[in-house]
Amino acid sequence: MDEKGVAERTVLQLLEDYRKKDIPFDRVLGSMCTRPHPLAVKVHMQYIETNLGDPYLFPGTKKIENNVIDMLGKLLGEPRASGYITTGGTESNIQALRAARNLRRISNPNIIVPESAHFSFDKAADVLGLELKKAALDEHYRVCPASVEDLIDEGTVALVGIAGTTEFGQIDPIDELAEIALSNNVYLHVDAAFGGLVVPFLDKKYPFDFGVEGVSSIMVDPHKMGAGTIPSSGLLFRYESHMEKLVTSTPYLVSKKQHSLTGTRTGASIAATYAIFKHLGYEGYRRIVKHCMNLTSMVEKWAEKFKIETFIKPVTNVVVLRIPSVDNVIPMLEERNWYVSTTFKPKGLRLVMMPHITEETLKMFLADLGDVMEKN
Repeated sequence: MDEKGVAERTVLQLLEDYRKKDIPFDRVLGSMCTRPHPLAVKVHMQYIETNLGDPYLFPGTKKIENNVIDMLGKLLGEPRASGYITTGGTESNIQALRAARNLRRISNPNIIVPESAHFSFDKAADVLGLELKKAALDEHYRVCPASVEDLIDEGTVALVGIAGTTEFGQIDPIDELAEIALSNNVYLHVDAAFGGLVVPFLDKKYPFDFGVEGVSSIMVDPHKMGAGTIPSSGLLFRYESHMEKLVTSTPYLVSKKQHSLTGTRTGASIAATYAIFKHLGYEGYRRIVKHCMNLTSMVEKWAEKFKIETFIKPVTNVVVLRIPSVDNVIPMLEERNWYVSTTFKPKGLRLVMMPHITEETLKMFLADLGDVMEKN
């Protein structure tokens, strides 16, 4: 910080210069985030000063949050679900497992997650003092229920299933996990950070939410396929009593308790999420998902034409291509200003067809990818 401030126009110019160093979404095909809807940005700014750390002072904004939870609950099969909007998928996963741990309060608790689980579960286990067990995947890169069963013991407090895995976009067999959870009286959390606003709008139906008996909690990130502003993640519990296991007394505030992990909590992204949900509706999200799945089909057809294998048939808008020497291809694409990603195990070129990608953009990318592969 300087002794004396500088003119606003100077600050704005500095920030514009920094922003130019960021990668524009038009050149990004490997991220599960996207450009927020213009309405979301507008509403975010309208609610920029709101703080749901003390909802007593912001009753209107708190009502908006309640409405968002109601809308998510209806979408995910339980209109009576309890929950709140967190700072992102990591907080949602930590809080779900914290509730599961607090429901049991046993010595040496453990959780069982798929090998495909997001790294936020490693953080959650570390923060909460949980042993983390990782179940094997089947040939389709979904969690293997038999492996989950083998790992369960008297210390298991929660199972985790994924709806829209980070690497392959796969949907775990949540109904089979639920049967295991029910038969062992174990909590089941579903991480639908990506898939929660994709799967309900696919032509093919998959059991993954509260419509499956045995699912205890579920989370979904509106700042991904929802086109909301960052950060926003909906954490929902089937039973209010489970959410109550997160209560902390807040004697310094007018509001006397919190369920959230963070204290200060913006209402801006929550209001933005509400605005987009109301504006787009189910019809709007069907249109978005259809667009993304059409792009996915374009990639598949291109790969078939050039005799490039996909590791699996995509079920969501994530395609993984079996590209020889993929680690050499990535920097060659970056030289042409394209930014993609790879899967870890097995190694492949991972493409996420998000709403910001147009057919024209995809055609340009695929042309460059083909050219790069010929030169590699």
